[in-house]
Amino acid sequence: MTEEFTASPLFARVERARRRKAKIRETNITLAHGSGGKAMHELVEGLFLEYLRNPLLEMLEDQAVFEVPQTYSSGSTDTAVQHPATRLAFTTDSFVVDPIFFPGGDIGKLAVNGTVNDLAMSGARPLYLSAGFILEEGFAIEDLKRILQSMREASNEAGIQIVTGDTKVVQKGSADKLFINTAGIGIIESPIRISAAQAKPGDKVILSGTIGDHGTTIMIARGELELETDIESDCAPLGGLVNDMLDEAVRANSLDALHCLRDPTRGGVATTLNEIALSSEVCIQIYEDRIPVREEVKGACEILGLDPLYVANEGKLIAIVAGEFAESLVARMKENQYGRDACIIGEVKAEPKGIVAMVTGFGGTRIVDMLAGEQLPRIC
Repeated sequence: MTEEFTASPLFARVERARRRKAKIRETNITLAHGSGGKAMHELVEGLFLEYLRNPLLEMLEDQAVFEVPQTYSSGSTDTAVQHPATRLAFTTDSFVVDPIFFPGGDIGKLAVNGTVNDLAMSGARPLYLSAGFILEEGFAIEDLKRILQSMREASNEAGIQIVTGDTKVVQKGSADKLFINTAGIGIIESPIRISAAQAKPGDKVILSGTIGDHGTTIMIARGELELETDIESDCAPLGGLVNDMLDEAVRANSLDALHCLRDPTRGGVATTLNEIALSSEVCIQIYEDRIPVREEVKGACEILGLDPLYVANEGKLIAIVAGEFAESLVARMKENQYGRDACIIGEVKAEPKGIVAMVTGFGGTRIVDMLAGEQLPRIC
């Protein structure tokens, strides 16, 4: 990053704006409030957090990480024996994707993998899921069977079990076919502590593969574009990839080198990086020519007027790691089927805080802000 970039009055103004307390100004909910971008952050921080505030929720991670003390009575006596606390991760999500079947997956596969991945981003080994189904009157039983089969297959691949659930049926017209809510719990067995607030100057930014595949697939599946492509959703479980990354940290004796993990779903890579930059109070600089995007995705995004940086992914992760650990970690990730296109796309700087900047293919630098508005509603 050049000195002129750091001292730019524009970047200073943006930095000050980012530090202002979030406020919700709208009087009614809009689709933008579910985008994963600025409007959703204002809704969460300016409303939900204001009313439901507690130390775990204030972290604003994709999951809550907490410790459960283990105290047992000792034999026939009443003496309590204290054992090391167990660290758990807990998450919940809802899925309203339209259409419910798309190339590379369906709403059931998406629900399982989306929940598994949110747990994995804390370093947890996913264990159990719940599944709640809101069904519209008239929904085809054969379609429900197909979705349940998909959930079973996804659960088997992820190594988890769906152990509880709920079913509600609403009148025709009161929902759109099927909505699924999930919750998941996992155990954190590694001493590594991963958080969006852990990025440090000198860190490298790693992306596990191509971006924009899922969001582009959904848009084409809606029939709004008369395109014939081989694009499929990247919907996949990332627990195994994260486990390989944790194992590499142990092998390299670098337990403190793996700082942040996030899966860039709604709002895409751009919004996720902004969340990390704000949480860690750092500047994240990425390089346009290092970001892997399929040509089919580039073409579809050009037609739609979209930027792949803001398009949803469902089988990719971003890792922020110590600079000296990055190359060996990328090499290990490439050995996993879900990390074979892993690459370093940027680095972390100290200033200006809370900013994501991209060095363009022409050598210039521009701010990459959070998603504003709603690019693709009901993407997950």
